[in-house]
Amino acid sequence: MDRELVLAALGTGFGLGCLLLAVRAVLTAVRLWTRGLRVKGQVVGRAPADRRHGGLVLFSDHLGRELVLDPGAYAPLCGLPPVGHSVPVVYVRERPTAARLWTVRHLLAPAFGWFLSSTVAFGTAAAATA
Repeated sequence: MDRELVLAALGTGFGLGCLLLAVRAVLTAVRLWTRGLRVKGQVVGRAPADRRHGGLVLFSDHLGRELVLDPGAYAPLCGLPPVGHSVPVVYVRERPTAARLWTVRHLLAPAFGWFLSSTVAFGTAAAATA
């Protein structure tokens, strides 16, 4: 089989997969925006043995249970304040363990990342066919 054709097919397939994940991330953000319950969470520090950076968010769901949200390694880039401050949290009533920070950057960052990945993959596929 022709090398360029295989590279174009792989790039197109990977690009379509990333684009699908970007659409899914946007739909998740829209669902949280429209149906989500908003509560205040408290930023707490990680355990000393934990090597990851950034804090954790402690919040209560609609039933009064204390839950912990790990916003990930890029939380400071997405607007997580320092330890001790409060931050808005949003979750769907049926799934409080799938909560997210209520900031535009934190809600849309995954979609932006997947869209960039799909653009690179489509560009690679287009360059392979040229």
